[in-house]
Amino acid sequence: ETGGRNMGNYRGHIKARDRIGMYPMMGQHIIIHWEKCKARGVPLQAALVVGAPPCVSYAAVQKVPYGVDELAIAGGLAGEPIKLVKCKTVDIEVPADAEIVFEGLISTDWLEPEGPFGESHGYMHPRQFNPFMEVTAITHRKDAIWVSWISQVTPSESSVIKKSGYETMFYEHLRYTCSIKSVKRVVMHEPLTNLRKFIIIQMSKPSETDTWRALHQAATFHQGVGKIVVAVDEDIDPTNTDAVLWAMCYRMKPHQDVHIVSGMEKGHGPPFQFDEGGKIVDEISFYNPANDSAMLVNAIQKEPLPPVSLPKREYMEHAKAIWEELGLPPLKPEALWYGYSLGQWSDELDEEALLAVQGRHFATGEKLKARRKKA
Repeated sequence: ETGGRNMGNYRGHIKARDRIGMYPMMGQHIIIHWEKCKARGVPLQAALVVGAPPCVSYAAVQKVPYGVDELAIAGGLAGEPIKLVKCKTVDIEVPADAEIVFEGLISTDWLEPEGPFGESHGYMHPRQFNPFMEVTAITHRKDAIWVSWISQVTPSESSVIKKSGYETMFYEHLRYTCSIKSVKRVVMHEPLTNLRKFIIIQMSKPSETDTWRALHQAATFHQGVGKIVVAVDEDIDPTNTDAVLWAMCYRMKPHQDVHIVSGMEKGHGPPFQFDEGGKIVDEISFYNPANDSAMLVNAIQKEPLPPVSLPKREYMEHAKAIWEELGLPPLKPEALWYGYSLGQWSDELDEEALLAVQGRHFATGEKLKARRKKA
């Protein structure tokens, strides 16, 4: 209808020498094309590309607006057009530098049970009725290389690509599209939770308005992404879950700083069946029911707090240097490995700390003795 092409990243279930099952996932653009072909009574032409240039893989996993050509995005990333070649048996162009290409027709007449499959969200995705592709040709370059990996809950190559792409996309959206200049970084938690569910937004001295704008925009930017969204200060390392939980425990009050947003869809993850008007549905669909919610957490510091209870950075760095001089095992300092002020600290206390370092703490003791009062 349009001449536009679409590219995505999907799992493939090898079922026979000439048949590959697939899980298109709800909300993916391939469903739009599949449903259009189904309405016309024709199969959907497709090509499964193995070993494409890295920028093609990077573009394939991005969530770009429908109608935008992912191969054009890949060319933009590469700084030059992607070399394409026409398939032998289907009317599709594929990257000419790919290792192997499986050409075929995705049936719109039949669905087959597919799976179960160990998914990146940490659960076994159950067997469902999904489309399949009848292979019509296999082409490859000479001495083609097949790179494979085994992945269930450990990050795969595609998830690493997705992580860097998702985080950059959300950061650009919040900082530039929404003009929230206090946004410094967006991190999407990967282990087990699979990027989509737990988002941390690092911000630098944001206004309360900007904090809530960032939280709401992140939760609604892409369907099924953003179940728990947390805003933290610049001193909190968003990649360190311990630091994020520390901020949540001491910099937010749940009755004031947590918003629950309803009308959200579940997205990729269990449960995998839902009731659609009395009918249990587990097949492909572009829309999920809006029966889930998102939790937005404002863990930004709102009032002065005591300092982090560790020596100042200069002392910790000196200790680290001594450690290394002694040839002890390498250290890997994480966030909160030195102390710093969070506002609730006076010049007098700073002076007393210096006296302690100098071994003159008795002077502080005499000063405090002079301030005695009756019990």
